[in-house]
Amino acid sequence: MTEKEAKKELMRRAKDLIVTIHVGKDGLDQGLYDEITTQLKNSRLIKIKVLSNSDEGVQEIANKIAESTNSVAVDVRGSVIVLTDMRTWTSLSQKKF
Repeated sequence: MTEKEAKKELMRRAKDLIVTIHVGKDGLDQGLYDEITTQLKNSRLIKIKVLSNSDEGVQEIANKIAESTNSVAVDVRGSVIVLTDMRTWTSLSQKKF
């Protein structure tokens, strides 16, 4: 499976997920990173919403979160980030049919 197909599969799975983390004016801190890491261990795929009063852009926040939590930002649409753990991403990307 290519990375494009893996992304499509993860977006299909994320369609019915609800947003569980909100990033607001306080921005990113260690507590938020810990919560994201915990949720990724439990769910492997989560949605994060960046509120309009945030100081940074959505793409910048997605990159920082992915780098700090050893995860992959699958997609950024509007103010919503779909995030998956590295293990899920690599297993789907390397899957062969």
